[in-house]
Amino acid sequence: MTIAGRFATALDSVTDPELARPELLPVRLARACVSMLPVDGVGLSLLAVDGHRVPLGAAPEEAALAERLQFTVGTGPCASAESCRHPVFAVEEEMLRRWPVFAGLLHRETPYRAVVALPLELGLSGSAAIDLYFRRSADVAALDVFEAMAVGELVGSALSDAALWSTWRAERGPDWLHGPTPQERTAAWAAVDRIAAELGVGPDTAVALLRARAYVLGVPADQVAADVRSGRLPVSDLQVPTET
Repeated sequence: MTIAGRFATALDSVTDPELARPELLPVRLARACVSMLPVDGVGLSLLAVDGHRVPLGAAPEEAALAERLQFTVGTGPCASAESCRHPVFAVEEEMLRRWPVFAGLLHRETPYRAVVALPLELGLSGSAAIDLYFRRSADVAALDVFEAMAVGELVGSALSDAALWSTWRAERGPDWLHGPTPQERTAAWAAVDRIAAELGVGPDTAVALLRARAYVLGVPADQVAADVRSGRLPVSDLQVPTET
């Protein structure tokens, strides 16, 4: 059977009725990738034209957490693949060298020890990537890169086709941008805008303050953003003390 045929079969095997909604297509695609490729987790993400990184879906939950940790740190293999538009292979030693803070969080909070990040082509503005997670660095060698790239192209085509053959407003985007995972990150970026406005700082400083608080507390930045939105964390508490 061809790679395309095997992927179609894997996608058809994702029959969980809770994932049937159009906005959960990325989660179904991630599950299909996990069942087809020799990997332990998969995450899909989009880098929008405004520079905001938005996760689309992942499987299993540990892969979703790995992406949140990457957002908390602000850098990592997936961000590199999105920006350079080339595959990024990061076994444990490589991650510790290039992204030591992210690697430390990944090792502490998840079972993953290696990541392969592949850029995706979408028929939309912005760039995307697929993260392939491995529990052992040695397992990366078993990955057929040609097959993984082909699966990535099929994932990109599925997302593009879903956008092409549905009706949506330009300012809203396709349905798969509105699942729980991307909505959580969109809300986090809204919290960044609120921090910037209330403290009178630029967006880069605002997101740095958010990430710094998350790192100190040992929680994902998305959680700190949720606390800001709910009022549990006053924005003034994030203010950098001025020197006297």
